Amino acid sequence: MSDRSPTAYDVTLCVEELRAALALHGITLPSLRVDLPGFAGTYDPPAGLVTLGNCNTATARALAAALRKAAAQ
Repeated sequence: MSDRSPTAYDVTLCVEELRAALALHGITLPSLRVDLPGFAGTYDPPAGLVTLGNCNTATARALAAALRKAAAQ
């Protein structure tokens, strides 16, 4: 495990990868983004934070279904 804090670029790439993976299942999380206040704090282990919340129930159910399907494979 790396002991360095991810850069804003690292976290941005992570967000884009997650957005693309969700899109493969027809899922859009409207507030998916880099959590900029997360760079103001320190965490152990160092980690950039990603904001995932604020989706409607239909999106949450689609995400849960996609995760269940992937887990069953």
